[in-house]
Amino acid sequence: MFFLLSKLAWFVLQPLLALLLLAACGWGLRRLGLPALGGIALGLSVVGLLLVLFSPLGLLMMNGLEQRFPKPELPERIDGIVVLGGSFDTRVARARGGDELNEAADRVTQAAALALQYPDAKLLFTGGVAAVLEDDIPEVDAAKTFFTSLGIPQERILLEGKARNTAENAVYSKPLANPQPGETWLLVTSAYHMPRAVGCFRSAGFDVLPYPVDFRTPSGPALWRPSSLVLRNAEKVDFALREYLGLFAYWMSGRIDSLFPRPARL
Repeated sequence: MFFLLSKLAWFVLQPLLALLLLAACGWGLRRLGLPALGGIALGLSVVGLLLVLFSPLGLLMMNGLEQRFPKPELPERIDGIVVLGGSFDTRVARARGGDELNEAADRVTQAAALALQYPDAKLLFTGGVAAVLEDDIPEVDAAKTFFTSLGIPQERILLEGKARNTAENAVYSKPLANPQPGETWLLVTSAYHMPRAVGCFRSAGFDVLPYPVDFRTPSGPALWRPSSLVLRNAEKVDFALREYLGLFAYWMSGRIDSLFPRPARL
């Protein structure tokens, strides 16, 4: 139920659609003889659209998430690497055949590089089919092909294909990894997604070392310069808002124990 509700809620709350609905609401209020309220709704939709498309709002929102967990110094020994799904475009792959990477490809490419750097470490990929209305190609199938094609032995690869969200990634990964006291397991996912991912793994009792990849924002003065391609600005607002709402929903439902997980104190 949580999975379906989260999909439905995000469909309505995604920024561009929400602003369109607000504008439609304003138009409807004016038609109903409430010009003041309708004007306010239309004005807010226009201001919101300008902020989403032309301002650094998305960069600032994303950067707050990406800065939460800095990339760590790697220890001499790594026992395992957990990489979250989301790197494969399973919808396109189902239609076209083959394995297609998407904008989050850094998750699997960096995980593969780490696996080659640490030849004794297990490599655990977790990600099931998250589609609601149709079945896509399971990500674990694409991941297996991808990792073995790069020379990673199949016996080092662990595949978890039931998880449909981040909480399930953590819950289903722990028994498969079977981490032992004193072992070091890396958690690889997009930097903006790392706070929620770490919170879920902590709640599942799986101690991991966060290794963020797939950064989407610059630093310094460039952070205040939005892209000239306005849809990229809107995309960053979309990704960031979904993540903040996800943090709130996971916290309220008890899937993470803090609203904005932070690095563990040493």
